[in-house]
Amino acid sequence: MSIDSGTTAWLLISTALVMLMTPAVGFFYGGLVRRKNFISMVALSFIVFALVSIQWVILGYSLAFGGDIGGLIGNLQHFGLEGLDPGQGDTAYPPLLFVAFQLVFATVTMAIVTSGFAERVRLSAFVLFVLLWTTLVYDPLAHWAWGGGWTMGLGSLDFAGGTVVHISSGFAALAVALVIGKRSGFGQYTMEPHNIPMTLLGAGLLWFGWFGFNAGSALAANGLAANAFLVTNTSAAAGALSWLFASWIRGKPSSLGMVSGAIAGLVAITPAAGFVTVPASIVIGVAAGLLCYACMLWRINRGLDESLDAWSIHGMGGLWGAIATGIFAAAAVNGFSGLIEGNLQQFVANVIGALAALAYAFVVTYILAFVIDRVIGLRVSEEEEYVGLDLSQHGERV
Repeated sequence: MSIDSGTTAWLLISTALVMLMTPAVGFFYGGLVRRKNFISMVALSFIVFALVSIQWVILGYSLAFGGDIGGLIGNLQHFGLEGLDPGQGDTAYPPLLFVAFQLVFATVTMAIVTSGFAERVRLSAFVLFVLLWTTLVYDPLAHWAWGGGWTMGLGSLDFAGGTVVHISSGFAALAVALVIGKRSGFGQYTMEPHNIPMTLLGAGLLWFGWFGFNAGSALAANGLAANAFLVTNTSAAAGALSWLFASWIRGKPSSLGMVSGAIAGLVAITPAAGFVTVPASIVIGVAAGLLCYACMLWRINRGLDESLDAWSIHGMGGLWGAIATGIFAAAAVNGFSGLIEGNLQQFVANVIGALAALAYAFVVTYILAFVIDRVIGLRVSEEEEYVGLDLSQHGERV
């Protein structure tokens, strides 16, 4: 097939937009931690981008998109990108462009997981965790949903990463937080965000990058991309408002809550962006904002130190989005109908795909973090934690 310049240009732009999301996660999280850990939190996202970029081109892409092995994982036919023509393939865009597009999805997923490590992780252990987690968790889940694996064969729909990216990262962050333990002094004294404007900036960059994330997943510059673009923005706006008003009822309308609601709306629409209408995206976004806000309150009441809320926003928002896709998918958008249009099978397939991703990501991450912690130690010393990771791990100050 000949290369289409319009499609290629759109995917190049989308790839660049999604790349921006990885440092944006760092800024978002960095503003939420204490000042002495700001550099560390941002640096983790940059380290993730570098590590996963190398892992992906050597091994990750082949495991995700290589020939299927039992519906569970890809083979190594594309090890080191072997066999991929840098120019022309059987698509309207160069094969290596698809590699790059999928690479930035893998990087932002791992960046989200850093929420579970906030303010207490040893850098050496983190590097090992990143390489193993991407290989053992992300790559298989990407194969299941997009590379010809068993959930794809089952008919489970995930347009841009509700299960692969958000359920996996959110529940992985929860597993890590449970293994690594609470920060010293957590629950005994207040650990306020040190720079909310930085978090707002990160949220704005995430919202901007998400257009490439979702609309780019149409893999063409067409009407489906336009639908994904519009429902993405609509769900984000609905999520921002529902969280804002819910927090307002309980006290003051928090700016941090508003942008958290926007992220919740973006997360929830991600698996559905290529399958639902604009009115459905409003419902999905409103429900995401309320659900994720309630999950955050539950986490606080339970005293869980997954305090950057990857679990409540990405994990639970992604779970709702995957289920909502099975409910609201409209045949007029992309040929797939959901529960509302009478397709119970689609709803069941999406529930199974979501729960399978949840269980796999949580269990494997917990085991992986537990083993690394026992062998080399995930956590810095109490003294290093007191001084702050900026100084103890990087030798730098803000």
